[in-house]
Amino acid sequence: MHKRTFKVDLHVHSKHSTRPSQWVLQKIGCPESFTDPLRLYAVAKARGMDMVTVTDHNTIAGSLEIAHLDDTFVSEEITTYFPEDRCKLHVLAYDITEAQHADFQPLRENVFELVPYLREQGIPHVLAHPLFAVNDRLTPEHFEQCLLLFNHFELNGSRDQMQNAVLTEIIGSLTRQTLDELADRHNLAPHGDRPWIKYLSGGSDDHSSLNIARLHTEFDGPATVDNLLAQIEGGRGRVRGTPATPETLAHNLYGIAYQFYKSRMNVGPTSSKHVCFRFADHALDFGNVREETRFSRWHRFIGRSKTALHAAMSASGDTAQDVLLRQATSIITRDPVFAELAEGKLQDVSRVEQEWSRFVSVISSGVLSEFADRLLECVTKARIFDLFHTIGSAGSLYALLAPYFVSYDLFARERSFCNDILTRFGHAPRLPRRSGLKVAHFTDTYDEVNGVARTIKQQVALVNKHRKNMTVVTCGHRADEPGVATFRPVGEFVIPEYPEISLKYPPFLEMLAYCFEQDFDFILAATPGPVGLAALVISRILKIPFHGTYHTAFPQYVGMLTGDTVLEDGAWRYMLWFYNQMDVVYAPSEATRRELMDKGVPGDKIKVYPRGVDIARFTPEKRNGFYKRFDMAPDLQRAESDGDKRIKLLYVGRVSREKDLGVLSDAFRKLAAIRPELHLVVVGDGPYLAEMRAELSGLPVTFTGVLEGDDLAQAYASADLFVFPSTTDTFGNVVLEAQASGLPVVVTNVGGPCENVLDGETGVVCRGKDVDSLAEAVRALTDDPKRLAAMRDKARRYSESRTFDSTFLQTWRIFRDYNRVGRAS
Repeated sequence: MHKRTFKVDLHVHSKHSTRPSQWVLQKIGCPESFTDPLRLYAVAKARGMDMVTVTDHNTIAGSLEIAHLDDTFVSEEITTYFPEDRCKLHVLAYDITEAQHADFQPLRENVFELVPYLREQGIPHVLAHPLFAVNDRLTPEHFEQCLLLFNHFELNGSRDQMQNAVLTEIIGSLTRQTLDELADRHNLAPHGDRPWIKYLSGGSDDHSSLNIARLHTEFDGPATVDNLLAQIEGGRGRVRGTPATPETLAHNLYGIAYQFYKSRMNVGPTSSKHVCFRFADHALDFGNVREETRFSRWHRFIGRSKTALHAAMSASGDTAQDVLLRQATSIITRDPVFAELAEGKLQDVSRVEQEWSRFVSVISSGVLSEFADRLLECVTKARIFDLFHTIGSAGSLYALLAPYFVSYDLFARERSFCNDILTRFGHAPRLPRRSGLKVAHFTDTYDEVNGVARTIKQQVALVNKHRKNMTVVTCGHRADEPGVATFRPVGEFVIPEYPEISLKYPPFLEMLAYCFEQDFDFILAATPGPVGLAALVISRILKIPFHGTYHTAFPQYVGMLTGDTVLEDGAWRYMLWFYNQMDVVYAPSEATRRELMDKGVPGDKIKVYPRGVDIARFTPEKRNGFYKRFDMAPDLQRAESDGDKRIKLLYVGRVSREKDLGVLSDAFRKLAAIRPELHLVVVGDGPYLAEMRAELSGLPVTFTGVLEGDDLAQAYASADLFVFPSTTDTFGNVVLEAQASGLPVVVTNVGGPCENVLDGETGVVCRGKDVDSLAEAVRALTDDPKRLAAMRDKARRYSESRTFDSTFLQTWRIFRDYNRVGRAS
């Protein structure tokens, strides 16, 4: 009795096939497939296929090798071209003869000659992966002509679900009018009585034997060649299975590469004692794994100590291969699921793919962490020659991740092209979202207490308030919160001069997968650290515009903290390289813009964007006896209790030398000698704190430590004058916060803060790094109470024109002007 239904994978490649995306495999050094046709037949049968064919590229050698077996037929994947520009197409031709194969070869140079021949010969044929640009030349015009040339199209098992879904949507929406318009446009007559009716079939497009039958076609009736061909021609097949993801394609690439290098070294199936080889066989070549007693050749292989693979597995030292071996061995043996995979206990193909992806993510994260630690240690200790060695060795990390880079790059291209096709045919783009931009804001700092983190947190609140679509992407140990995607870091490096700040290494593959699925319009990087570098690479892979904000004068910090001009120059080189990778650089001030231009960033890519302040949080209404709580200033407590108005000078920020606090200390010592009513309050923490305490010992100074929330707002409002001596700040949030709190400010003429002061109206601008100039500015203001009071009122009114809401919306309009799709927000 015949089966009621039968299944066929209509698109499988053997060792005779050249990979259609050959440029992809060239990137990882592997140009071919290596699946033996007999093995392919066995795997296809084991996965429930009732009939088996091989569709190698421009050859039928693989099909002929299994032609003597039951339930097989000879097929071919023909590479053909649009003659005008050599745009490639792949056409699947089923149940062909050797003579027909020979006829294909001259005809396939021109698709307009090949297709009529296939029709005349009555050869069932299907256009494979119609929305995949095989050689990057496919255009919407080509696809329109394909709709006229072909009536059968393939849903492909190695392509993105979006590509298959878009093809299904377009095919299903065709009408007689559509085909008539296309025929007139391209002067090409469609084929058949009802050419607007198209048919779909499915195939895995497998090149590695890892995903045979992942996508296949189910038909009704007996499993015979005649019935199969009739079902294909009538379009009565049902596509079954699961489309690919970037992880699927990457898994295939790893498998092809692994099989390729095994074949190059004449290595048969293996049950090596080494857990890494066992793991690789069961993850990347599991269709070729046999019982241990079958592998005598393995022992000869393992003894070849000079081979590259053996060297990578056995050498000692500090090369990237050694790191990989240590990491891989540890990971496999300590993870129960990986250990099961190494022993061949996982049989489900999808599960193996998932575990391989997880393995690569874990091992690459471990290698990244180890080499990043070494790299940053070389930088901080100025070990230049070790630095070059480390960078060279870490290049192996790229080789390890190359299949994922290639896969995501390819899928991103396809999604963009699919949206172009949808638009061409009047359909809505895929991945629907809320109206407006969708932005990924990458930052190395979010949980920490600093100006950049505060700004980004404020933006998160405003994004939610104004219903914008921005997600902060960062590394940390806290759980996700609305508007924030937090990834657990794979390692951390603590900067010696900044023990409270650590550089967290991101889990790159996890971030890459997240951004691919979210389909952001552009990536905005807040910092040039490890997370910012991940943002850069992800933007390149996914073809997303890369923007960034310049917040911190990092090179100047390096110079001031180390006193080493070579390191400062190196920091500038890195910063310029990083920011020159961006499509747009957002500078917080004109001074910063000019500095970046002077250093080498093109001026046409730098945009000054507005910054605001929370005038509800920071307000003069919070002025009270806040400083009474501090035991460190008994004279201040008595003065406030007695109504003796001392003048409180306030500094808020990091207590570090790069903030020019040495200048403030010297200036205050001078002032204290002639103005005993002055009292300095320092809010913050940092490496200079102990030294500053010692320098100002015995003087009326209060060190409050870090203040947050309402305490910080009250500290601002309860002071009398804000003093900010820094010459390295690109903006200076604290300067706006002080003015919103009703404080006149004294700032320097270097950097961004002076652009946030109305000189002579809301404060005074003095010369940078000049003790006398700073002291004189403070003295002149504190000696004139009426002027000070007038400035307090003007400072508050000025800040009310710089509210968070107004500047945020203005910034969002700037983002919109520079985004890739120009959606209205």
